[in-house]
Amino acid sequence: MVTKMRAASLSFRSFRRKISSPLTSQRTFSFSNVKTLWKTFNQSLSAFVMNLLGLVAGGLVAFYFGLFSKEPWIILLYPAILSSRGVIGGLLCGRLSTGLHLGVIYPKFVGNTRRFYSLIQALIVLAFLSAFFTSLVAFLFTYVLWGVSPAAFTSILFFVVATMALSILLVSPLTIGISFLSFKTGLDPDVVLYPIQSSTADVLVTFCYVSVLTLFFSYGFLGWMVILAICFVFALLAIYSMVKNFSDLSFAKTLREAFFVIVLVSLIVNVTGSVLGQIRRIIGNVPEIYVVYPALNSTIGDLGAVVGSTATTKLALGTLDSSFLSIKGHVAEIIGSWAASVIMFSAFSVFAVVVQGGVPPFFSTYLLSLLLLTNVIAAFCMILISYAVGIITFQKGLDPDNFVIPIESSLADTMTTLALLIALTLIG
Repeated sequence: MVTKMRAASLSFRSFRRKISSPLTSQRTFSFSNVKTLWKTFNQSLSAFVMNLLGLVAGGLVAFYFGLFSKEPWIILLYPAILSSRGVIGGLLCGRLSTGLHLGVIYPKFVGNTRRFYSLIQALIVLAFLSAFFTSLVAFLFTYVLWGVSPAAFTSILFFVVATMALSILLVSPLTIGISFLSFKTGLDPDVVLYPIQSSTADVLVTFCYVSVLTLFFSYGFLGWMVILAICFVFALLAIYSMVKNFSDLSFAKTLREAFFVIVLVSLIVNVTGSVLGQIRRIIGNVPEIYVVYPALNSTIGDLGAVVGSTATTKLALGTLDSSFLSIKGHVAEIIGSWAASVIMFSAFSVFAVVVQGGVPPFFSTYLLSLLLLTNVIAAFCMILISYAVGIITFQKGLDPDNFVIPIESSLADTMTTLALLIALTLIG
């Protein structure tokens, strides 16, 4: 009898092993993966739709193209300012998303944690430092490439600082509000926050840049005084934030880790401006390209942000191994967000043609092919870069949120611009 009971027990254990076999687990994992992919695709597409606002930014550039042509360094500064502001916005988005998930930041403006207010003040200091280094490197680039006068450094510096100050005033409260609202309504800030913020920021930053240029070129001495006043107030706020948080360890850590990124990005973003200048020489004044340009950058940046931000949250929660091979466990998020970006690139080509009107049919096909090839090249690079930065910084004991989105957002502009140049060269 005992023997029969043992045999029955062994048979039951064998049956349990069969039903929990790798095949069954794989089916469960696959179903979960499909759900994650579909969720990521839906939320990514919903967020990426906001990049249609990038067409508004591009439309501003096309409309004020004469203003952008007054000095050779003005067009170079444009992608540099977008990328530098993207670094600051990316850092804010990454820290807010992870902080909300971990409960160290509350979804409210008043009565929030010390970490939240320290982050905002660190943001002001970093924005000012970013503006200074971007201006310095931009001047060196234009001095070497185009031989601009050393006196141009003053104009470049004040243009960038004033634009950055205005963008901080307009974009940062909007970003924080979106993060709180998305978290309260059950959406994943890692997926929706940066895409919405980046596309909105592109329009607002372009508006700020055009406004500063208009003040300088159209209002003479009065406009110059307004620009100086904006820069002066911004500098005072940065100094005040530094003094107030001098002994704050979280503040110091954010500045220390992000400062390296700012210096690196200051070099990268000016390469983007130089490549854009090369594209301008190839295509001339083709408004369709300029109209979609900010939207392309935003979408590739959003793709990298979704991949990187979801990975850093998984790393923080311990649900993802800190190794490059663990990218296999992140495939659903990658495919879902990339598929959304392909749809948006296709939509951009249609919108650009409709907005301009009177475009021959062959050009519509040409523009669609050009943008899809650009997407494939840029997306492949940015997915690998975003994931690699997250894994490496986590392995080194650094906070990935201080690096992933800031680095990938600036590299996204460069990679997208380079991909566009390669696509133009290949397709002709």
